[in-house]
Amino acid sequence: MNVSNIVVFALGSGAAGVACALMNAGGVLRRSAGSADVLAVARAIQEGTGAFLKRQYIAVAVVGSLLALALTKLGAWTANGFIAGVVASALAGYIGLAVSVRAEARTADAAGAGLGAALSTAFRSGTAMGLLVAGLALSAVAGYYALASSAGTPDDVHGGLLGLALGGSLMSVFARTVGGVWAKTAGGPPLQEMSEVAAVGNHVGHAAGTAADVFETLTLALVAAMLLARSVFGADSPWVEFPLLVAGFVVAASLAGACFVRLGKSRYLVGALYRSVIVTMILAGVGLYYASEWFLGLPAVQPAFSLLNLFSAACIGLVLAGLNIAATEYHTSKSFGFAKRIAAASRGGPATNVVAGLAAGLKSTGWSVALLCAAFIGPYHLGGGFSGHEGTGLFAVGLAAVAMASLGGVMVAIDGYGIAAEAAHGIAETAGLPDEVRQATASLDAAGRATRPVVQGYVVGAGGLAMLALFAEYSKCFAVPLALNLSDPVVLTGLFAGALMPYLLGSVSLGAVGNAPAGAGGQANGGLRAALKRASILVLVPLAVPLLVGLGGGREALGGMLVGAIVTGLFQAFAMSSGGGAWDSARRYIEDGMYGGADSEAHRAALTGDQVGTACQAVAGPALNPLIKLMGLVAVLIAPLLA
Repeated sequence: MNVSNIVVFALGSGAAGVACALMNAGGVLRRSAGSADVLAVARAIQEGTGAFLKRQYIAVAVVGSLLALALTKLGAWTANGFIAGVVASALAGYIGLAVSVRAEARTADAAGAGLGAALSTAFRSGTAMGLLVAGLALSAVAGYYALASSAGTPDDVHGGLLGLALGGSLMSVFARTVGGVWAKTAGGPPLQEMSEVAAVGNHVGHAAGTAADVFETLTLALVAAMLLARSVFGADSPWVEFPLLVAGFVVAASLAGACFVRLGKSRYLVGALYRSVIVTMILAGVGLYYASEWFLGLPAVQPAFSLLNLFSAACIGLVLAGLNIAATEYHTSKSFGFAKRIAAASRGGPATNVVAGLAAGLKSTGWSVALLCAAFIGPYHLGGGFSGHEGTGLFAVGLAAVAMASLGGVMVAIDGYGIAAEAAHGIAETAGLPDEVRQATASLDAAGRATRPVVQGYVVGAGGLAMLALFAEYSKCFAVPLALNLSDPVVLTGLFAGALMPYLLGSVSLGAVGNAPAGAGGQANGGLRAALKRASILVLVPLAVPLLVGLGGGREALGGMLVGAIVTGLFQAFAMSSGGGAWDSARRYIEDGMYGGADSEAHRAALTGDQVGTACQAVAGPALNPLIKLMGLVAVLIAPLLA
């Protein structure tokens, strides 16, 4: 193996992920789909999802065509990379959803054979989507990098990789916003009805949204780390390809980790799901040690890290993922104090429930942000950033971001499991399946709902670390070092403008949920049109604002804007994600028999709070992540114009 073989290894790892995803999909589709009643409900959801995706992809094609045309001004490689990013992300979402919607009836049918069989079916459908996302993202970056390197100039490689990441961001914004808004406006209150419209929205907003977000995050992390290596070590340095080696080993470890989801003697479903993450992290850590040792021994590699420091910098990303999962579990699980306090507050009515939920969401940001800061400072120190080697320190941060984002395959698998389990339970209830089947699907659904905020917390954390790496690349785009002087009115203006953006964009998302029933009459087509309109606005604003700020105020104003958007956007995303999860857990805690149980005054208050939390957790919070990254990508793309 030599340095150029790293790209071959990354392509092979990505291809193995895609192949394993298709094998899992085939295993799911070979199972029985159940009775005629089950099939009738499942087919309605399948047809609705297909029609929904068609409308959404038409909208993406229109907006994407206009953006691709504009990007030709920056070069053909940039425009083609953008198109490749959109297509790859859309393909991952389409195939993954096609498997997911067909897994629901099969999961409900498998529940008749026992909880273990149903768990296997639901998780295999999630694994198909997760490994497809990770495999396609890694293959897209490695493949386009190889193509641009062999046929283009260094500037073509730079622009092409940024275009690829921008394409993934566009798809992520639409997938996150449209499905979530439609589900929450066209569907009924949680658990009140099996609405086909809401089920379709859940698929597109949750499953496809998370998949597109992880695709975007992994693509962005790889691109940011590779471009940082080009800035620090030079365009021809082997270090440019090292992030592909890191991602290749983590994705390969995910293939093995996904095989460890089994129902143990304790029959603890959440523990069975988390086992896949733990195994993946351990195998990835072992692989990264030997990969780092091999890479540092290559004669063409400039000595920049010791083996221990290089290995540790990458592993910090894996450790952050684990700690982020634990912190989110603590803040959102009904087994801990936050959800219990919200449940207790529900006895005072909806107002006290909402106030307690807001307090829980705000408080949850502390641990999440502290962990993110540690994940930035740790690699930066290991890379020598505090010893005068700022460039290698920032590159080490990029490696941590790549390692964390590469775990997205197993995290999407867990999220996909939850969507399949939730829909399977709805199908079992609607089709009137036997009590033992409904009890099994209810257990699966409860585990999926418990892990959903944890997955969202991971996505926000991974996206935040990737965005910090991208900002580091922005700071390296200029021959004269970028300095953000807080006494400079231009920098402060950019800072405040950036800090405002997440609030403004969050209001658009939440406004869609609050206003769509009146505007659309609760009708599916009206809700879809409203959701597509909101998504288009959410795409255009973060594209236009960095252009206006950068061209009007210069590179310092744009840098300040990015800092402001990252800080307030991450705080909001963490608060909305964890707060929404805590509201949901509080409702389920009351439904377990506390404070009067279902249909009590406390339960009715908890239902109101859960609707508020769902709008935050499923719509506004997740949409902030890709929007901030979209702003960062635009900033790096136009940086040469500001030099």
